[in-house]
Amino acid sequence: MIVAAMSPVFDFFFGVYSTYDSTAIILEGIAVVFGFLSVWYAKQNHVAVYPTGMISTSIFVYLLFQWMLLGDMLINAYYFIMSVYGWYYWTRKGTNQQATPISSVQTKEIPLLIAIALGSLVFVYGVYTFFDKWDSWVAYVDTITTAIFFVGMWLMARRKIENWIFWILGDVISVPLYFYKGLTLTSLQYLIFTFIALAGYRAWKKYYNNGLLPDIE
Repeated sequence: MIVAAMSPVFDFFFGVYSTYDSTAIILEGIAVVFGFLSVWYAKQNHVAVYPTGMISTSIFVYLLFQWMLLGDMLINAYYFIMSVYGWYYWTRKGTNQQATPISSVQTKEIPLLIAIALGSLVFVYGVYTFFDKWDSWVAYVDTITTAIFFVGMWLMARRKIENWIFWILGDVISVPLYFYKGLTLTSLQYLIFTFIALAGYRAWKKYYNNGLLPDIE
């Protein structure tokens, strides 16, 4: 009877997967696992955030292109590119032969953040218009989350503590958004990401306040 009672709940959350190719489901699961690892390493201030994230995002780029979820695909393609840059930036050594430490956004950097956000809005709007996908409220939300995540990823690549604020905001929006799109596993991923991001902000704040060096092993 318990199984019978749980069936409608399972169908509500995962029924959409009955229409998906098994390969796509497996790939999404792998991408979610590596996504978890990436965010966890980010919380730990460890450079492994980037190789694990690159595996996750490359899989999502492929899947999201197949499903024509263009805004999400562009976000993950941008993640991949910024992961290459972030990997280099985090591990490069200055004149003191130490890796780049955590820092805070400076006033002079704010115009660049605004430019990244506005540029992503215009770019995603152009892509949706080109593919004639500007046909629902989802497209509008996609452009907003893209702008939020683009800024968040740039801040993470530059090892700015404020990156977590953007991740938290974007994650909260993405939970119901991905569930609506039928990607329950990804929706659950972003739900857990929200809590990890909250913990990540606290952890980075401790690193920042105490002047602790990053882990680049």
